[in-house]
Amino acid sequence: MSTSQNDGDKKRTPPDKSTVILLLGTMGDTTWRMFIPIIGFAVLGLFFDKQLHTTPWIMIVAMAFGVWLAYVLVRRQMKKVQE
Repeated sequence: MSTSQNDGDKKRTPPDKSTVILLLGTMGDTTWRMFIPIIGFAVLGLFFDKQLHTTPWIMIVAMAFGVWLAYVLVRRQMKKVQE
C-alpha cells in the first residue's frame, strides 16, 4: 500500500454557507417549476374528464401541456442562472 506524502497535507474546505443556501434555493425553485405544472394540470384534467365523461383523454392532454410548461420554466431558470 503506497501513499504519497501530499495526501495528508490536503485538507478539504467546506463550502460557504451562502453557496449551500444558493444551491438549496436553486434546487427548491427547480422542483416547484417541475412538479406544480405537471401535477396541477393532471388534477385539472381529471376534474374535466369527470365532468365531461371523457376519461382519460383530457387528463393526458393536460398533463402533456404541464410537462411542456415545466420544461419551459426550468429552461428559463437555467438560462437565468447561467448569466
